[in-house]
Amino acid sequence: MQFSDADQQVLIDIMRWRRDVRHFKQDAVPAHLIAQLQRAVQLAPSVGNSRPWRIFMVQSSARRRAVYENFQQSSQKAAGIYEPERLAQYEKLKLEAIQTAPVQLAIFTDTDPTQGHGLGRQTLASTLEQSTAMAVQNLNLVARAHGLGVGMVSILNPGAMEQLFEAPESWRFSFYLCIGWPEFESDTPLLHELGWQENIDQNWIDM
Repeated sequence: MQFSDADQQVLIDIMRWRRDVRHFKQDAVPAHLIAQLQRAVQLAPSVGNSRPWRIFMVQSSARRRAVYENFQQSSQKAAGIYEPERLAQYEKLKLEAIQTAPVQLAIFTDTDPTQGHGLGRQTLASTLEQSTAMAVQNLNLVARAHGLGVGMVSILNPGAMEQLFEAPESWRFSFYLCIGWPEFESDTPLLHELGWQENIDQNWIDM
């Protein structure tokens, strides 16, 4: 497969405009677009071809409320590390969209999948969760290409999430994603725009 200069630039543009979204419209996401996101996940690489991601589409209002309560408790605990000035900034940040995003995914990683027969993860078990992360990045990029936004909620108690979704013992909570139509678009990370942390390029290190 050969890709043109224009194709290559489009890919870079999609990466540049892929941003963590917190502000969503409540318009529904059509089923054919959800199918495209599922397809994007299936195209992801994985260690040993183990495909360790396990994904729930969270449609239950009760479970969404439970996730939001988990977030509230976890956020209150997380805020305890900040000094007053930084805490005031933290409290102004919008760090989730659980109450508004039309599509929500709870994503787990099977840490002992039968698929792959253990290949490639005996010395670096974290490659399983890294595989799940690559699948999520695929989803992010395809979502952006279709005009959708994706926001990751990381301020959650993993053990409580595993209990809430009745995850098998070998499954570890990895991601909670909020997906929908963004209220606004920007190619600058929101945390940069809000003055929390600038977007800094990291140079490679010569050895």
